[in-house]
Amino acid sequence: MSKLHPSAVLDNMAIFEILDHKGLKMIKATLRNETVRAEVGALHYMLGKIELKTPVPTAGGILKSMVTSESWLRPTYTGTGEVFFGPPKFGEYLTLDLQGDAWILDRGAYVCSDESVEIGAFRNKAMTALRSGEGWFQTKVEGYGQVVVQAQGSVQSIDLVDGRLVVDGSFAIARQAQLNFSVQRAAKGLLSSAASGEGLVNVIEGTGRVYIAPVPNPHVALAHHMAAAMYRPGVS
Repeated sequence: MSKLHPSAVLDNMAIFEILDHKGLKMIKATLRNETVRAEVGALHYMLGKIELKTPVPTAGGILKSMVTSESWLRPTYTGTGEVFFGPPKFGEYLTLDLQGDAWILDRGAYVCSDESVEIGAFRNKAMTALRSGEGWFQTKVEGYGQVVVQAQGSVQSIDLVDGRLVVDGSFAIARQAQLNFSVQRAAKGLLSSAASGEGLVNVIEGTGRVYIAPVPNPHVALAHHMAAAMYRPGVS
């Protein structure tokens, strides 16, 4: 992927808006002879002279997608008009404004981005991968431009300055790549950790920003509960 000068990127960026109608949210991307990339299946509808293409990925791109469990097909939309990504859903969307920095995303969080943003893979340390619930690889985005990610609930921003964030569960949907991510005991010593009822926790340390979604949207939680009940043995 060719690297663009930051000033050139700023002159060729789409406008992303998060639309909210009665709790249902979707993304509107306004293009002015620009290109955006999205997760496969993210398109809801589009207006204007916009060309949809599905570029053939490189061998490296396919490998990255295999290890991150993300789609290796990411369509691009080029032209002038409006593209609506969704379909409308309960939950939250968040726009990251990359200024040459890199972010690590939770699995399945990526929705769409400017074409100038590079999408790759970040490898977690062995013990972190096995115990954190995040897996061996996570999606990494970097460069200049905007990235839209999704979460199941309200998103909270936490800025760390040589600090330490302890998370009980996979609630961190995005973190800046310079932050250290590890799995540790909730308390010192095996007995204290077991007595706390927490066991192992995810720990993020350093200086940078983290976005977490600790409380699921009630509509999402209800939908998951209903889906689970439908497939429960003895329930027709």
